[in-house]
Amino acid sequence: MSGELSPIDKAKFVSAKRAAQYVEDGMRVGLGTGSTAAWLVRCLGELVRDDGLKIKGVPTSSRTAQLARDVGIEVITLDEAKWLDLTIDGADEFDGDLNLIKGGGGALLLEKIVATASDQMVVIADVGKEVETLGAFPLPVEVIPFGWQSTQALIEETLISMDVLGRSSTLRMNGQTPFVTDEGNHILDLHLNRIGNARQLALVLNQMPGVVENGLFIDICDTVVIGYGDGKVEVRDINEGTVATERLDFVESDNLFSDLTE
Repeated sequence: MSGELSPIDKAKFVSAKRAAQYVEDGMRVGLGTGSTAAWLVRCLGELVRDDGLKIKGVPTSSRTAQLARDVGIEVITLDEAKWLDLTIDGADEFDGDLNLIKGGGGALLLEKIVATASDQMVVIADVGKEVETLGAFPLPVEVIPFGWQSTQALIEETLISMDVLGRSSTLRMNGQTPFVTDEGNHILDLHLNRIGNARQLALVLNQMPGVVENGLFIDICDTVVIGYGDGKVEVRDINEGTVATERLDFVESDNLFSDLTE
């Protein structure tokens, strides 16, 4: 498989493969959404098929749920699970304190609910997602469709008093129509460039009428598994204060991963 993958896909794959080692038999696991999380679901599916791993997965989007079923993972709802042992998900950005921007895939609301209902959250990412300060990636804010333009105007007005460099926002589109989340909402992407006080901004945004949730994940992530294009993996544990580096070998696989390399 290594010959078929670009360096960025290699990085995503090794981070996902390493993170799969956190999953133990009998666990209830939150399954993230996005390209890196898709690698993780495939890796877990391989363990289910080849090693007899028995887990129950709580997906954070309809497409993750379908992928999980396709690879043989038992899918349940969060209400059925009640609480999770572990959530593994990707991120659009992470900083040195393991604070995140998420929501590039449009599933930030379920992702945050699932992550906070877990004993542990592990983030998988390629090295390009690490930033000194959050904000280069547009910050997604999920809003209800009713009055979304008024909500947008309120957000942009409030940003004047926030420690950010940019204050514009755009409605996320799906072709010629607004993007709609699994919960029937819209997403505003805030082009902030730099977020000086992410904790304050997250609190202020969620106080606004019309805002459902924002893509700032503060003090939620416990561990980040960073993949590199050469197969190196770095594991940072914010609670233990440890950083470990290892290297994973690429192993030829069958069609479990074929559609992710096309």
